[in-house]
Amino acid sequence: MGEMKIRIITDSASDMDASAREGMSILPMAITFGEEEFQDGVNLSHREFYERLVESDELPRTSQVTPYAFEEAFRQAAEAGEQVVAVTMSSKLSGTWESAVTAARGFEGSVYVVDSENVTVGERALVEYALRLRESGMEAREIAEELERSKKRIRLVALLDTLEYLKKGGRVSRLTAFAGGLLSIKPVVAVQDGEVVILGKARGSRQGNNLLVEQIRQAGGVDFSMPYFLGYTGLSDELLRKYIRDSEMIWKENTEQLDISTVGGTIGTHAGPGAIAVAFFCGDQKD
Repeated sequence: MGEMKIRIITDSASDMDASAREGMSILPMAITFGEEEFQDGVNLSHREFYERLVESDELPRTSQVTPYAFEEAFRQAAEAGEQVVAVTMSSKLSGTWESAVTAARGFEGSVYVVDSENVTVGERALVEYALRLRESGMEAREIAEELERSKKRIRLVALLDTLEYLKKGGRVSRLTAFAGGLLSIKPVVAVQDGEVVILGKARGSRQGNNLLVEQIRQAGGVDFSMPYFLGYTGLSDELLRKYIRDSEMIWKENTEQLDISTVGGTIGTHAGPGAIAVAFFCGDQKD
C-alpha cells in the first residue's frame, strides 16, 4: 500500500480556481440575488457577480457551505483512500467552519479542519501553503498542525473604494458612511483574529495606498518565501494597478511576478467594487 493521498478542501470564499489543481476541492458558498440562488464560482463567475451587484438595489445574501456538502466531500475522499485537510473561511464571519467540524465528526482521524481566521486572498494564502506542505510530503495531521501554527502570521489588508456596501450590509453605521461619502473617505480595513476591523480612513486613493504600504511595513514586511496575493473587487483592476505602481518599492526587488486574483461574492458583497486587498505572511522584524 502506497502512502496516504491527501486532499485539500476549501470553500469558495478563498477565491481560488481549483480546475488547475490536483487533489483539491472547492465547495461553493451560495449567493442569492432576490429570488435567484447561485453557486459561487460554479454558475456565477466573479465578473457576473459584480455586474449584478452594481445593478441590484438590495444586497445579495451569501450562505455558508452546509454540513451535508462537507460530508459528501469527505465521504468521496474517504472512498478514494484520501485523508483530508479542510481550510475554511473565518468562523467569526460565517458558519462554514462549524459545518465542516460537524461533518468531520464522522471521519475521526482522517479529516482535519482548520479555521483560517481569514477570508479571500488571506484564506487563499493559507490554502496555498497547505498545498506546498503536501508537496513536501507531510502527513495530513502535520499539515493541519503547521497551518494552525502559522495562520497568525497572515495579514490581510484592504483599501475600500466606498463605505456604501458596508453600510447597506449593516456593517457600519449610516452616519459614518454619510461622512465618508462627503469627504471621499476610503477606509483601510484588515482581518484581525478572524474579524474585519477598520484601521484608518484615507482621503482619496493616494493616501489610501500610503496607508496600505504603512500597514505592510508595520507587519514587518512581506515574507516572500511564503505565498502572497493581491486581489481586487469589481470589473476593473485599474485601482490595483495604480497601487502596485505606488508601492513599487515593496515588490520590485523581491519578485518578478505578482499573483493577482479577483475577490468573489462572499467578501465583494460587503466591500463593493473598487476595493484592493493584499495578503501575505509577515516577515521577520529582524530584517
